[in-house]
Amino acid sequence: MERKQKLAACLALILLCSVMPFSVQATEETKEKIRQAEREKQETESQLDQTEENLKNLNQQQSSLQGALSTLNTELTQVSNNLSELEQSIIDKEAEIAELDEEIEVVTGELEEAIALKDDHYDTMKHQIQFMYERGDFLYMELFFSAGNFSDFLNKNDYIEQLSSYQQKVLQEYKDSQAAMEQKQAELELAKEKQEENKAELDEYKIQVVAEQSRVSGLVSQTSNSINATASQISEAEEEALAYEQKIKEQEENLTALRAKLAEEMRMAELAAQSSWRDISEVDFAEGDRYLLANLIYCEAGGEPYAGQVAVGSVVINRVLSSVYPDTVTGVIYQNKQFSPVGSGRLALALAEGRATARCYQAADEVMSGATNVGNCVYFRTPIDGITPKYRIGGHIFY
Repeated sequence: MERKQKLAACLALILLCSVMPFSVQATEETKEKIRQAEREKQETESQLDQTEENLKNLNQQQSSLQGALSTLNTELTQVSNNLSELEQSIIDKEAEIAELDEEIEVVTGELEEAIALKDDHYDTMKHQIQFMYERGDFLYMELFFSAGNFSDFLNKNDYIEQLSSYQQKVLQEYKDSQAAMEQKQAELELAKEKQEENKAELDEYKIQVVAEQSRVSGLVSQTSNSINATASQISEAEEEALAYEQKIKEQEENLTALRAKLAEEMRMAELAAQSSWRDISEVDFAEGDRYLLANLIYCEAGGEPYAGQVAVGSVVINRVLSSVYPDTVTGVIYQNKQFSPVGSGRLALALAEGRATARCYQAADEVMSGATNVGNCVYFRTPIDGITPKYRIGGHIFY
């Protein structure tokens, strides 16, 4: 009896040693997923930090632009005042030009009169000179010899003096009219020069108006456009930050789920290490188990070699035999989140259309009779770093 107990203990120890590596290896996939999820979360947090830094810079830039716009608006007020002054200067200058135009018109009229008067005096003087030239000597002789007495002679002499005085007067009037004409001409020239200066100043005022209007208004428009562009960038950065925050939240939820899954797998590993195993002869297969298992093998390993199909079927049967997992083929296959074709709907489609091949049925029959080419492995997947499998068949590893 004691011998049997020792033998049973040894068998249990051997079973424990053989199952524990597989159970520990089973958690490596989840651990790797956790490590990968943590790396992705760190990368997203780094991206969020960068986005928040960009957002901070954009807000500072917007604040600076708002300050610049405020300054420009102050300048715009000054420009408005400048424009009012310039407009008043334009009004004053236009009034001055109009007044000077009237003055020029008056001076022009006076000049015309001065010229006419000068011409009259010139004609009179010319006739006097011509008369003196033609009859001057004869006239004086005639007056001298025609005098009847000395008194008459004095009277005639007085006439000659008056005639000479008149001629001097005519000459002086001509000189005066000539001087008046020249003065009016000078006044007219000065007035015209002043008018040209006034018009030039008026044009300069108008140019200043345009310059004042465009100087700040252009900067205001440019700054406003920059503010709008920055606001758009801020909006995009805020949306990006929200997206990263949402992504981090989802990654944290994913990490929580993976950690929970790891804890569950470790618990299952401990249970598997201590579990009992049935013999295949103790399993009562249901009527549809063969059909169900063959189609699962098709979905999981339809493109694998026959040995890979047998290996996948062996994992299902090993779980049926282990006390840790459901004790039926249906229970094992439909256990929550264990076989991806169940969750994706591929298995349901394969069952509906009967896609399992003859080799899949052959593999199902072989494992349901107790054969296994992966020992008592209860996990399989595509290769991944961090897991050292006991078997590698086709595109799957088994542990």
